[in-house]
Amino acid sequence: MFATKPPGGASSSPRRPQFLVAACCLSVFVAGISTTTLNVALPTIRTRLHASVSGLQWTVDAYSLVIACLLLLAGSLADRYGRRKVFLAGLVVFTAASAGCGLAPSLGWLIALRVVQAVGGSMLNPVALSIITDALRDPAERARAIGTWGAVFGLSVGLGPAIGGLVVSAFGWRYVFLINVPLGLLAIVLTMRYITESRATEARRLDPAGQLLFIVALAALTYGVIESPGRFQSPMTVASFAILAIAVILFVAVELRSAQPLIDVRYFRSPPLTGASLIAVLAFGVLAGFSFLSSLYLQQARGLTAVAAGLALLPMAGSMAVLGLVSGRVVARRGPLVPLVVSGLATAVGCAMLSGATQHTPLVYVLAAYAVVGVGLGMVNPPISTIAVSSMPSDQSGVAASIASTSRQAGGALGVAVVGLFVATSAPDQFAHDDRPAWLVLVCSGVAIAALGLLSTGRWARNAALRNADRMSAGFPRDSRPGNGSMSRNQTRRGNRP
Repeated sequence: MFATKPPGGASSSPRRPQFLVAACCLSVFVAGISTTTLNVALPTIRTRLHASVSGLQWTVDAYSLVIACLLLLAGSLADRYGRRKVFLAGLVVFTAASAGCGLAPSLGWLIALRVVQAVGGSMLNPVALSIITDALRDPAERARAIGTWGAVFGLSVGLGPAIGGLVVSAFGWRYVFLINVPLGLLAIVLTMRYITESRATEARRLDPAGQLLFIVALAALTYGVIESPGRFQSPMTVASFAILAIAVILFVAVELRSAQPLIDVRYFRSPPLTGASLIAVLAFGVLAGFSFLSSLYLQQARGLTAVAAGLALLPMAGSMAVLGLVSGRVVARRGPLVPLVVSGLATAVGCAMLSGATQHTPLVYVLAAYAVVGVGLGMVNPPISTIAVSSMPSDQSGVAASIASTSRQAGGALGVAVVGLFVATSAPDQFAHDDRPAWLVLVCSGVAIAALGLLSTGRWARNAALRNADRMSAGFPRDSRPGNGSMSRNQTRRGNRP
């Protein structure tokens, strides 16, 4: 075992960094396939556990919602109490909850254990990236490790549906969770052996009031959307939206007064950061909504097996993987504008192609539409991170990246909730007809991505970001001190490029 890094002190490079990277990559892989394999299993779960469509929505959203709520908290806990400690705790909780999900006797138990699984999952991806960044001091080695980490996430998205289809057909839906157990145990062993402890030199204070209000607001919004079909005027639905409004108002008030807020709402005076956050919500809402609708359409409307449905989603996953690499290179050379516009338009076109699909539509046509959607979703992720990070002062880049990650997870939860509005009461033989409005919502989301890309990368947006950075630096906001540095005019003008 290596010597533990003292808090805030310099750390030596690990003797076997490949095993450290392997532990971090395993964590992102199991967290990634936990959702993508589940999507293929949804029709089987609906039959075996006698679940409604809203029950299926909660099975997916219980995970996405909790992760979205806890990402920022997990990062703060890791910086304060130790990244290795929090990462290891996340792996243990995630692995144990995965075993519990696989043994769940009812839908209620499955949803509850998905919540626990998400608590562990929230401690994995952001903390793993912090571990890699802290442990690997050589820039080239760090860049390769982060590239590998990102590629593994893409691999989990690409292989998840196929793995899920094979597992469901061969062993049953429970094993889409149980396959996480051996992978999680391997990651735990690697973590205990090869990852040393590290902490932030000056950890941010926790913000329990802001965290609680953030959870309440996002949970109320998701509940209201999922439960509203046919019951929009019911007391519970009205109460959920009222709670949402109150929680948002209180959240803004609390965060403006907090010395070290969970999310400094003044950051959103920067149009590029606000634009990147909205694009992340829309894009990952499309991804989650697309996966939810496609899994039900392929297996219920078309009658495909779980294996065939998983394989049918490979054109989308392949396009995402290839275009993700292309997008990163285009962003590095030309900035994020072109990838965002292409992403939005391709997403809109692909979803428009699917809006008229029936159970008799040629499968080749459906697969072509899936590939077009994959082009759109593959192009969007690199520019989101680039815009978010480059729009803020350099000493706030980590916060900006965390906001973008939280927006992605929140978008995933809302995407499933929104598309479920239109198919919550659909019978299997009517699904291909009833899902058309849901696809049109995704079309509009694609158009909005392109429009926000234009707005958040233009000269007006960059100048507004500059003014906001200068204003915040001049007032030494909250935990900033003179000398931390603000975003310079040259840096802001380079905001379109990394």
